[in-house]
Amino acid sequence: MILTLTLSMVIGLLLGLLGGGGSILTVPMLVYVLHIEPKNAIVTSFVVVGISSLMALIPHARRGSVCWKSGVLFGLTGMVGAFGGGRLAEHFSGDVLMTLFGGICLLTGIFMMRNRKPKATQSLVSEPLKVCPLRVPYLRVLFDGFFVGALTGMVGVGGGFLIVPALTLLVGFPIKGAVGTSLLVIAMNAVAGLMGYSQHVNLDLELTGIVTSGSIVGSAIGALLSAYVKPALLRRVFGLMVVLIAGYILSQSITIQFINTIDQWFIYPTSLKWVFFGIFMLLMLIRLGTWIHKADEVMLAPVDHTQTR
Repeated sequence: MILTLTLSMVIGLLLGLLGGGGSILTVPMLVYVLHIEPKNAIVTSFVVVGISSLMALIPHARRGSVCWKSGVLFGLTGMVGAFGGGRLAEHFSGDVLMTLFGGICLLTGIFMMRNRKPKATQSLVSEPLKVCPLRVPYLRVLFDGFFVGALTGMVGVGGGFLIVPALTLLVGFPIKGAVGTSLLVIAMNAVAGLMGYSQHVNLDLELTGIVTSGSIVGSAIGALLSAYVKPALLRRVFGLMVVLIAGYILSQSITIQFINTIDQWFIYPTSLKWVFFGIFMLLMLIRLGTWIHKADEVMLAPVDHTQTR
């Protein structure tokens, strides 16, 4: 009980400080510490992270660091992706979902530690606030929201650890605006993912209440501390922690049962067809995303009024 509450407070603390990351710890904590079945852990994480995000959102909103228009657009398409991802998860075993979760964590941790700076932030933000973009790249926001939401729905992550880099590096948000806005998006994605999972997984109300209570307290503390702590340093440290967690998850989830599941995909033609179809759709989404980002860069490029007509 005490261990569960303590870990839940840490999850909420990270959520309030970084605008994401809580679900990366929620699912492993439930699966490997409390020995909850992966799909039950995922559906519990939606409730915990969703409520904690709403609580952490309040102090950020009061400071004016939430970009509501971009956040709602990002969240709405994310909800569509999250619902679809939650329904799609029904067709995969717990080991496959945890392996996918570990792979996402590994890539994300490495990405966070690189500490790349956002491009063209100064040109896209308004001068008085310097928090939200003056010109919203709608195509990028809509596509990235859907893509992150789909991952959210499948593996039970709030998506904040993907949303914050997406908003800073791709959309052009400064870190304060990205952290505050991501909390709004996380809550929206959590609702949609929960709706998708609720069709085939039951929720343990007692466990969810305990974890949610600890997470709410931690998120409130984290949101208050976020005004005084350097997010860049925290993100690098958190990235290292995510990489270590990913290594543990992958070592636990890649089992004989997982290997047998993969073998079954290649033995039966019907399963193999869906595997290749999934890979094809993923590649198409990546290609579409590349095109959208390039198109938006052209649309948002400053016009040179000094040229003669």
